[in-house]
Amino acid sequence: MSSSLGRVVAVVSQKGGAGKTTVAIQLGGGFHAIGASVLLVDLDPQESAFRWAESAPLLDSELQLDVRKMSGLELIKHVAELQREADYVVLDTPPSIYHPSTLAALAVAHLAIVPAVPSPTDLWSTLAVERLILNRMEQSHRLHGCILPNRVQNTALATDVLELLHEFTLPIVDAMLCQRNAYAQSAVIGASVFQLGSAAEAAQAEVRKLIAAILKQLGDN
Repeated sequence: MSSSLGRVVAVVSQKGGAGKTTVAIQLGGGFHAIGASVLLVDLDPQESAFRWAESAPLLDSELQLDVRKMSGLELIKHVAELQREADYVVLDTPPSIYHPSTLAALAVAHLAIVPAVPSPTDLWSTLAVERLILNRMEQSHRLHGCILPNRVQNTALATDVLELLHEFTLPIVDAMLCQRNAYAQSAVIGASVFQLGSAAEAAQAEVRKLIAAILKQLGDN
């Protein structure tokens, strides 16, 4: 990688079910697919990302995601070392905006991504996450935030809720991840949708579009 420090991307949500770990893992696979080096840091005590990667069979080593378990304090202490190791460091945070590890992630991140499932109850929790990120952005000039529509289904309700997202203050990324079997299947094999071959082409296209949108948010495009 270049001599500059890697970029830190945190995936943040207030409740379980938003697909936070799925997004983090797919970001890892997506960055790898464009030839970038990437580390995943699992800050969630449930260790979902770490267990996801551990479930991988004997894939080629170059396809396996490097996932590290850490606490918030360890992240603060070692983030510069992680940034020297990889072009992108993806943080999977606990499903709570009040958890010390979530606050630590926001303290070191360049970009906070909020997965938003288009349902009314998920929308309310997304508002709480947005408030926290906007507050942290006032204290940190390097932190930016964005909202990612996730687990999107082709229903009238989902369409209505997606329209409501545009009333948020944080920008909506020009990408979305739909409700697809490929994302669940990738968890089974302990990898990203890029290891599922042609059967997951639609999901791979979504993740590629997401990576392009994230690079734009980071100013790396």
